Amino acid sequence: MIKLSVCIPVYNFDVRELVYGLKNEIESQNLSAEIILIDDFSDRQFFSLNSEIQNVVNVFVPLDENVGRSKIRNLFLNYVQGEYLLFLDCDGKLIQENFLRNYINFLSQNSLTDALYGGRKVPTEIPDQKHLLRWKFAVERENLSVEERKSHPYLSFQTNNFVIRKKVLDKIPFNVSYSNYGYEDLLFAMDLKSENINIHHIENPVLNNDVEANEVYLEKVKESVASVSAMLKTDAVKNRISGIKLVKAFEKLNFFPFNNLVIFFFKISTNLLEKNLLKGNKSLRYLDLYKLGLLFKLMKS
Repeated sequence: MIKLSVCIPVYNFDVRELVYGLKNEIESQNLSAEIILIDDFSDRQFFSLNSEIQNVVNVFVPLDENVGRSKIRNLFLNYVQGEYLLFLDCDGKLIQENFLRNYINFLSQNSLTDALYGGRKVPTEIPDQKHLLRWKFAVERENLSVEERKSHPYLSFQTNNFVIRKKVLDKIPFNVSYSNYGYEDLLFAMDLKSENINIHHIENPVLNNDVEANEVYLEKVKESVASVSAMLKTDAVKNRISGIKLVKAFEKLNFFPFNNLVIFFFKISTNLLEKNLLKGNKSLRYLDLYKLGLLFKLMKS
């Protein structure tokens, strides 16, 4: 029988509803599964809320410092008992009636599976304009159908809702050199690809239950582009992210004197681009241009 270890890295979010939903399915269907939380040094108010479910989960580990998105996922290897690890973001919300059962059934019927992605969704209701940018990006770029994901199995992989065989993660851990927000999921996917680990895709999404304000998301965009810049400056990594749309555009346009012109126009248009992005209702082309200009600037520095 497949045993599933549900791994939830927690940071500044109330995970009680998510955990109770998982626990209910495990108990009502008598599933072989465990729930493990590792808290990445959350603020006191969130840590206090989530401490209420210490006895509901199998393992609750509070960290005394923030270690970041990559290292914390690797830490779960020290606590899991299952053959497979199911990673869920702490802001996820269950929307599938048999969420865990769907994964267990697939793994039972496809015994050679090493990595599996279930997908994501955001609320169908359009949010207010102050929260529209992140929502638009999710709807237009992330909420892909299974067919679309299967056509690009590595590029469409995300870490919000995926299963990995324990021995695979033990061999190919997340790269802790890049602990900030952005593209650590793609780098992990490309590390899997380099080791000939297939990523399977099924329709078993969770709802992204925390659409950030435009200002918050824009800061995360800056952080993600900085991560790409750092990766491109590292020979051992840069070839693995060559398939990213942003990287493709950069490499195509990165020649003298055009690169200097891009940087110049980005400098004089940064405020205007940010102003339009913070409105939330503009085309994502503005976001693409912003990312590209920022990447040129960071690569030049």
